[in-house]
Amino acid sequence: MGVYVGDELFYKGVEISMQDALWGLCTLFVLLTFSLLLRRYALRWVFGVLLFLFCFFGGLSCMMHQLQETTVAFADKETIYRVCITEKPLVKEKSMLCTAELDGKNILLYLTKDSLSQRLRSGDELLINSLLSVPAGYGNPDEFDYPRYLLRRRISGVGFCSSDDWKLLAHHRPLSLSQRALVWRERVLGLYRELGFRGDELAVLSALTVGYKEELSEEIRESYSISGASHVLALSGLHIGFLYALLLFCLRIYPDKWWGARLCRCLIILTLLWAFAFFTGLSPSVVRSVLMCSLLVVSSVWGRESFSINTLTVAAFFMLLCRPAWLFDVGFQLSFCAVAAILLLQPDIYKILSPTHRMVRPVWTLLSVSLAAQIGTAPLVMLYFGRFSAHFLLTNLLVIVLVSVIMYGAIAMLLLTPFVLLQGWMAWLVKMLLQWLNAVVRWVEQLPLASIDQLWIYPFEVFLFYVLICLGRHCVSSHRAKSLVACLCCSLFLLGGHAFMRFQDRPVQSLSFYNVRGCPAVHCVAVDGRSWLVYADSLPDEKRLHRVASRHWQRQRLLQPRAVTADYQDSTLCFRDRILSYSGRRVCMVNDDRWKYQSASQPLAVDYLYVCKGYNGRLHTLAALFSFSTIILDASLPSYQQDAFKEECLERGYHFIALSEKGSMRFLL
Repeated sequence: MGVYVGDELFYKGVEISMQDALWGLCTLFVLLTFSLLLRRYALRWVFGVLLFLFCFFGGLSCMMHQLQETTVAFADKETIYRVCITEKPLVKEKSMLCTAELDGKNILLYLTKDSLSQRLRSGDELLINSLLSVPAGYGNPDEFDYPRYLLRRRISGVGFCSSDDWKLLAHHRPLSLSQRALVWRERVLGLYRELGFRGDELAVLSALTVGYKEELSEEIRESYSISGASHVLALSGLHIGFLYALLLFCLRIYPDKWWGARLCRCLIILTLLWAFAFFTGLSPSVVRSVLMCSLLVVSSVWGRESFSINTLTVAAFFMLLCRPAWLFDVGFQLSFCAVAAILLLQPDIYKILSPTHRMVRPVWTLLSVSLAAQIGTAPLVMLYFGRFSAHFLLTNLLVIVLVSVIMYGAIAMLLLTPFVLLQGWMAWLVKMLLQWLNAVVRWVEQLPLASIDQLWIYPFEVFLFYVLICLGRHCVSSHRAKSLVACLCCSLFLLGGHAFMRFQDRPVQSLSFYNVRGCPAVHCVAVDGRSWLVYADSLPDEKRLHRVASRHWQRQRLLQPRAVTADYQDSTLCFRDRILSYSGRRVCMVNDDRWKYQSASQPLAVDYLYVCKGYNGRLHTLAALFSFSTIILDASLPSYQQDAFKEECLERGYHFIALSEKGSMRFLL
């Protein structure tokens, strides 16, 4: 939480110098040492409070320092820069996305997609002429905060270069360790392609073995999400556990009673685990999983095989000490919550049945682990994705078995590289297993009630969910009435808070204009949850608008909006000749030149003049036809046209709102 507060303070502009933060940490450290020297039992809580405050403000200081290092003031005009590409460029629909380094800062650079840009590789040096800017948001309600996401990834700026605005200076500058890791990962992916892996099979294999998920299509992502198998596509503890189990099995020749043998086995396993992390590009999810597994391996040298909550806490502490922003990474949160739930809840869940049959025992163990992990991650999954997979037990029972065989088969396939014929046979087997895996996932996806969607919970509810889980576990283990009463009180508070927040977010009669490039529309909302999306274009980019605003509609509990692209009329709404009438308000949508040469004896009264891309005239021409109170400039307008319209509004005294600057606007009716 300390890191989150630091993040908020930074964004709101509260200036707290690093010197003040260091003085505060030193003061807390002195008090912490003094409290440790006090051996009075009655004051033992002082040490705990001071230790908590020390960690809290330490995380706050680290987060502030990282954000301040990331923030850069770029020139307000096109400038020539020398940059170095640090990762393999990603192919987009119309551009190439490059992560580059500029004077020790990371930037995202979009290049026009052509034959030259597609040849770029990690380590290439470029000379660019671009207007770099700090990542900025669009101001739409409940939209994913992409600028903050980039800042937490240490991305300082974003820029675009056309084909004539960049030049290749040198190939393959000396790479850093992380960049070399990405190069080796590309070699592994190239080997997969040479062995004949294509499409979904290549995408899933790349995600399972080296954590590369760019090949995954939207369809396969959605299938795995609905069936509850998304966690297998995120290279993390499950896959590292398979590798660790394989290494333990192969190194059982060492006698456990000899300390030197245990140390030798520990070094071999650590070397291979971190080598695997290197081949996956040293991604955060793999690093944290390998770090936790490494702590387990080191503890085994002294004969302590148990993996406890303390080990998990130590791993989280050191990871956040290196990268405080990882606390906000969704994968980080899900991974640690899943492992913590397995450690705390799985033993109690397993005791519910405690099967004795040797065939049933491993199945129930797998199901109890899956159930514990699902309980631990369900609140976060509902918060971030608004979805709950109902058949997760069936999915995990089938998928984890296939994934384990695929993982071991892929390792064998890579080890057989010198033997081409054997490697080809193993590749055929792995390909068949991947087809079965995808078929199982799609089969579960088609089952009735496979996924409960459109869920919405609030951040405070996530906290109360975890408090309720902890209280429930304590109630089961202690069998005390006080614990049961606490559980009931927490449940009532959770339900009451949810009901109050849902009442606050009930649908309101309104008109909304969203800041979405390329999809101008007016959203008309009724109090009963019905709504209409009146588009300015006859063929709108509906997917883009839904991607931006669907979470906001979900929070308001709106029904599926009705799309209006042509003349339409019912008892509530009327849309004719690009003039919208709804609940006593009128909106004239201007996206062509139909009004350019028209005249009127008396201006038509409208409330909002919605000017979109496609209109090439002047605003005073429209003022002769319409009597309006506000001009709304859509984000689809080119920047030069927006500037001209804003200048004209200032000269003539028109009240205007530029959505690209102000963000989404909602007018209550």
